[in-house]
Amino acid sequence: MFSTLMQDVRFALRQLRKTPGFTATAILTLALGIGANAAIFTLVNAVLLRNLPVVDPATLVHIGDNNDCCVGSGTPRDDDFALFDTNTYEQIKKNVPEFEELAAMQAGFGYRPVTVRRDRAQELARSVMGEFVSGNYFDTFGLKPYSGRLITNSDDAAGAPVVAVMSYQTWQHDYAGDPSIVGSTFWVNTKAVTIAGIAPKGFYGDRLMTTPPDFYFPIEGMPVLASVPYVHNPGSRWLYIVGRIKPGVQMGPLNDKINALLRQYVADTRAYSKDKDRLAKVHTVLTPGGSGIQHMQEQYASNLKMLMMISGIVLLIACANIANLLLARGMARKVEMSVRTALGASRTRVARQLLTESIVLAILSGIAGLAVAYAGTHMLLALAFPDSTAVPIDANPSLPVLGFAFLLSVVTGVLFGVAPAWIASQAEPADALRSGSRTTTSGATLLQRGLVVLQAALSLVLLVGAGLFSQSLRRLEHTDLKLDSRNRYIVHINPQAAGYSVTQMEAFQQTLVERFHALPGVVNVGISSYTPMEDDNWGTGVQLQGKPSLQSDASIVRVSPEYFDSVGTRVVMGRSINRNDTPSSPTVAVVNQAFVRKMFNANENPIGRHFGGDVESAGDYEIVGVVEDTPYQAVQWKDHRMYFIAPVQRPPSAAKEPIEQDQSLYPGAIVIQTDRPISNMAALTQRTLASINPNLTIVRFDTFDEQIAAQFNNDRLLARLTMLFGMLALLLATVGLYGVTAYSVARRTSEIGIRMALGAERGSVVAMVMRGAMTQTVLGLAIGVPIAFLCVRYIKAQLYEASGIDLSVLLLAITTLIVATSLAGMIPARKAASTDPAKALRTE
Repeated sequence: MFSTLMQDVRFALRQLRKTPGFTATAILTLALGIGANAAIFTLVNAVLLRNLPVVDPATLVHIGDNNDCCVGSGTPRDDDFALFDTNTYEQIKKNVPEFEELAAMQAGFGYRPVTVRRDRAQELARSVMGEFVSGNYFDTFGLKPYSGRLITNSDDAAGAPVVAVMSYQTWQHDYAGDPSIVGSTFWVNTKAVTIAGIAPKGFYGDRLMTTPPDFYFPIEGMPVLASVPYVHNPGSRWLYIVGRIKPGVQMGPLNDKINALLRQYVADTRAYSKDKDRLAKVHTVLTPGGSGIQHMQEQYASNLKMLMMISGIVLLIACANIANLLLARGMARKVEMSVRTALGASRTRVARQLLTESIVLAILSGIAGLAVAYAGTHMLLALAFPDSTAVPIDANPSLPVLGFAFLLSVVTGVLFGVAPAWIASQAEPADALRSGSRTTTSGATLLQRGLVVLQAALSLVLLVGAGLFSQSLRRLEHTDLKLDSRNRYIVHINPQAAGYSVTQMEAFQQTLVERFHALPGVVNVGISSYTPMEDDNWGTGVQLQGKPSLQSDASIVRVSPEYFDSVGTRVVMGRSINRNDTPSSPTVAVVNQAFVRKMFNANENPIGRHFGGDVESAGDYEIVGVVEDTPYQAVQWKDHRMYFIAPVQRPPSAAKEPIEQDQSLYPGAIVIQTDRPISNMAALTQRTLASINPNLTIVRFDTFDEQIAAQFNNDRLLARLTMLFGMLALLLATVGLYGVTAYSVARRTSEIGIRMALGAERGSVVAMVMRGAMTQTVLGLAIGVPIAFLCVRYIKAQLYEASGIDLSVLLLAITTLIVATSLAGMIPARKAASTDPAKALRTE
């Protein structure tokens, strides 16, 4: 059997070598289909299927089923806990022996970078990602150091010298693998830290992120390095918890036990002590932890699944195209099959040979497809993460991707090879003895035409999808954001990491404004907690004074006097924050129009009214102005209530807490407006900050346009890829129609010659051929349009302000398909019309 198989393979290779045009066309067509699928699968495997590179990930359990972030107070949504305070973590660790190890890690490290500088001459401070973790963090994952040692429980103790573990990637990329790094001193947020070791190669932390940690620190080092007050505050939830369960432990009883303990821990808190019914609803959900805390998965899962389906449709079109090529080739080899059958070959043997040829062709296409996949994955990574350089996703084909490509090749080989092999194997031996072409030269078969109809239908669906996503992106990008991004620059900073205390913030912000105003061309300098169209949000409750029954939630931003001018947001009523709003003056707030619509009646004047976080503090802020509704986290977040307060004012209700613990007073961003574009603004900004404090580094620098555009990366990825796949599908469908039409014309040469000899005009011949081609296209449209209407129901959630298929998109897709197929049919139609009747008849 093996010998026969090898004989078939060698024969298949000879046959493919004899027809280089067919072979190249088939391999390129399939390589595009297989490569597109393998490229998408590379991301699917990395983001959705890949486990953490740790020991036995199947035994890891995450306590929680959502990604609440980053420092929470009060109660979580639906009383579902996934974010925990330090005391709750320690109590669960102590009272749940079902875990071999139970580790905790900082939830929002991506929003709190650290400033590091190696302790030697000429070293500059840099802003990097640092994650605070429990002492048993690395033990829980079963990891060993690449060099030196990892963090231990003794490091995570109050008063212990602060140590750090550096990631392998950072060690290689930033320090060229210098072995002297281990044991050396780094200044982290101006505090001395010893590098204990290097994390294992390939480990990117407990979650897949575009900005994985560069350094790992013990939790007890956080009060020292970050000066935050919430590490041991029972009311502050800031930790994720992941544990490794012991063999034989059942998840259901374990979940019940943790829920009972959790209710016990929160029973005395203000939110639950007087509401026993709500206390009974307190719970957490245990979820598999082997793939990490699900951050990027939630963000990209729906997009990747949809792209996988779209690339599958492209592959199906490619298979239909190849099947048509093989059907035509099989019909052309019918005499050969007849001779082989006459010489004693069984129909099964002939079919097996042809099927082997199809599979060999598919495997060769799969190999070529890997090259397409490699290039395609690089393109996808560049589109999906345009500003990230440390995404822990490898574009090189992995074993799962290689296996996927090989399996896909074999499946497609069988899929498009079965029907042609069966049809060709049905050749009768007597056919070999017949020399007249009239007995064997009918037009294209029903199956061939049916495959063209299928290609046209699927192409229309993809073209409609591409049009809808492009239209959605266009709507997003042309939304009136109530901003002016021209000649604006966003500079993210972290003064706390540079060693500043909260009490220094008033003078520090004044210094920032003065130094940046001294730069040529600077018009406005705004300072704020965060800025419009960035991935950040500070949420709080809102209670309007005099209306105890009216409660809501809103986002809060601290802003300086020039802030609204710097971002281009207009004040529509009252006034803005100004220089008279000092720590000693009455606390004031500016609210947005959505706040007014929610909290006041239509004819009520909000100016002069007061509000706070709850009934007791409802007099905290006086409303002095109203600004336009500007989207801060996303355009899709509509009718979102916001209020803006002075940069260093504290409301009366906050007086009971020391000012040193008020982390909200630290600014996070500077918005610089200039009178003209300044090409070296980043360098000027870095020098200005360094002149104020050498440890004051740029966390992130963007033009305002770049920051806004970054919020549409996912939508841009979908629009571009669906357009790419749509055009590829259109090309394949057009080639398929051209092939079938040209094949039909070639088979009907004698018939066309007779028609023209009997007086048929060239125009009627062209019309006859075009009629056949357009009939297939129209049938494809008739099938594709209902499918498109059905499919749009499943992608509507991913489209912006779309209720269904826009008529203009549908008409454009239909027109594009008709034009393309008309061109494909016209070429063989014109060739048919130029047939010489005498020559056509002599082909007999």
